[in-house]
Amino acid sequence: MPRVHASSFGSVRSQTRGYMGVVSIFIHPLQRGRLGFMEGKIIFYLCFLICFLLTGNAGVKGSSHHHHHSHRHLFGFRPLKLFVFGDSYADTGNIGKTAANSWKVPYGITFPGKPAGRFSDGRVLTDYLARFVGIKSPIPYRWRNLGAKHLRYGMNFAFGGTGVFDTLVALPNMTTQIDFLQELLSNKVYTWPDLQSSVALVSIAGNDYGAYLARGGSSQTLQSFILLVVDQLVVNLKRLHGMGMKKVAVTSLEPLGCLPQTTVSSSFQECNGTQNTAVTFHNLLLSQAVTKLNNETKDSPFVILDLYASFMSVFENKADHLGSSKFENPLKPCCMGISSEYSCGSVDESGAKKYTICDDPESAFFWDTVHPTQQGWNAVYSALQGTLQQLHSLY
Repeated sequence: MPRVHASSFGSVRSQTRGYMGVVSIFIHPLQRGRLGFMEGKIIFYLCFLICFLLTGNAGVKGSSHHHHHSHRHLFGFRPLKLFVFGDSYADTGNIGKTAANSWKVPYGITFPGKPAGRFSDGRVLTDYLARFVGIKSPIPYRWRNLGAKHLRYGMNFAFGGTGVFDTLVALPNMTTQIDFLQELLSNKVYTWPDLQSSVALVSIAGNDYGAYLARGGSSQTLQSFILLVVDQLVVNLKRLHGMGMKKVAVTSLEPLGCLPQTTVSSSFQECNGTQNTAVTFHNLLLSQAVTKLNNETKDSPFVILDLYASFMSVFENKADHLGSSKFENPLKPCCMGISSEYSCGSVDESGAKKYTICDDPESAFFWDTVHPTQQGWNAVYSALQGTLQQLHSLY
């Protein structure tokens, strides 16, 4: 079993070189070319004072208790629409078909049976939150002109590889994604009452930090940059609520130090404790900011979906909720390139596959070196039920 022990704050005990170790930070694996993507690992040295991190509120935790998705009424109202903003953990097909591996075989092999723009073998976080709400997954923004009947469940504005700021891909950042919704409101595609009966999902999985390091950002100023990211994220949350959104669910950062692109250096056996310490700092700031926002707002509209705690719950095999999944090695991906120059879905000039895929995607938590499988997301969704249950107390 891989070593992924967690402290009470969810940070992983370093199995590498202590808190001064070498870290490979998350950069979204979109293909190079027209998106200008810089591939490869970005190595840097991170120096945090641990005592600074271990203060304050640890944030909303995932739960090991199972509750059926019929608890959608715990939002305090019956949501009719879901609006989604963020990155590849939530994107269901916004990126162009020639721009990302998400449109290549074997992506989508489990659902819908062919590549459909999701960065997984099947369903992703958006699909599971829609299930909880009790509606169909909202249509991607790029298909917005298909007709009114396709707009009834809301819209997904998330683009893989993006962040709250501009990243290494020439795609809309979160501010621009929210601008898209504002434009639809101005054009009467959606109305204020629509948003009053809606939930927003805001996903941030770490692309801002990958771009920061790729552009030469130093470890000395990383702490300040994390503050900037969280501050801008809070601006976005407040803007969505101000536009009329009844509830806004925002993800914490997942344990970046446990992503296969990092754990490959230990043959998928060890998480990088240093990297997860940086994640803990981001999540601590986010938790404090969301608490402050809810204290300032009479209806407490904001809730954190704690991906860190949920991922770790699955990794540590502690989950005792009904339907929980146990993965033989949760840090090892199902699909990966045959060497470091290739990735899941890669082919050579003659069309020959340059990746390997496991026999059963349901046996793996990670699909590729960054993204969970459908079964992985299902396990995270189960672990998040406790967090979703806390929506019950927000009204």
